[in-house]
Amino acid sequence: MRKSLKIVYVGNRLERHGFSPTGIDKLSVLLTNEFEVVTASHARNQLLRLLDMMSVVMRNQDASYVLIDTYSTTAFFYAWVVGRLSKALKIPYIPILHGGNLASRLEGTPRLCRQLFGGSFRNVAPSPFLKKVFSDRGFNVDVIRNPLEVENYEFSRRYKVEPRLLYVRSFDRTYNPALAVRILALLAPSYSGATLCMVGPDKDGTRAEVEALAHKLGVHERIRFTGKLAPVVWRELSKEYDIFINTTNVDNTPLSVVEAMALGIPVVSTSAGGLPDLVTNGEDGFLVDCDAADQFVECIERLVKEPDLVAEMTWKGRNTAEQFSSGKVVQAWRDLLEGGLRTVDR
Repeated sequence: MRKSLKIVYVGNRLERHGFSPTGIDKLSVLLTNEFEVVTASHARNQLLRLLDMMSVVMRNQDASYVLIDTYSTTAFFYAWVVGRLSKALKIPYIPILHGGNLASRLEGTPRLCRQLFGGSFRNVAPSPFLKKVFSDRGFNVDVIRNPLEVENYEFSRRYKVEPRLLYVRSFDRTYNPALAVRILALLAPSYSGATLCMVGPDKDGTRAEVEALAHKLGVHERIRFTGKLAPVVWRELSKEYDIFINTTNVDNTPLSVVEAMALGIPVVSTSAGGLPDLVTNGEDGFLVDCDAADQFVECIERLVKEPDLVAEMTWKGRNTAEQFSSGKVVQAWRDLLEGGLRTVDR
């Protein structure tokens, strides 16, 4: 087994505290099969988490690389600190770009971004969308998809569907979960069986607002709120629903959409951020404008009325999901890290 490289990987490993898994939770496990990998951090407190990340880097100065999950909000500053520390210790580091709002971060703190992304060995983006955003500003970027163990997703070929809607995302204003309720309310008068299942934790208190809206619009009895579910649980639950909706206002390459494609669920999504680089409108899914409930309804009704379209779209969706297979992702990382080792001057 190949263990020629030692990798320090820092990010928010907070799943044990009830949070959804992040990039580090999946990718670090896959890379462990190829390389020696040390990770940080599980600390829930933000300051303790940063200190743990720094401590792990300093204790592993023999590492070949430091990988840094990089987001646009508070966690950006963790990435900046760890990047500067790695630079001072002469360890090549690679920010892994997450979140469709990183473009705003580039505009908001340009000096810090130049230091972080300009001083890196490479930057890795999960989508062509983020690659273009960063390349247009002169940063070197490689595209490596977020990994998905596609073999664990049983493809169910769908033909005839009903407006039984599935939402799998945190309750967060950025993701606009209230739109899902508005979509259901527009469908309800015409479809007595129209329902909505909302899977995900409450991140910012939005769930209470969503439930209040559902009561106001008279559709609360049609909605199932499950809270956070383990992937294997919601995959089984998905068999009861026919159409996946992604209502977000800001996004990059949401893995939940890829998961829906892998399962054979037709997808209707906003065209926010990098979604047009993931979904080809009218082929492996539908894309609509942000916050456009009427456009969602139009696409949902097309799926309900056109079983041939459903069959073709879901088959193409599965093919799209296959591009995220763990094997392809690991090979891409192996090529980058082992190829880079021959060029890095420590």
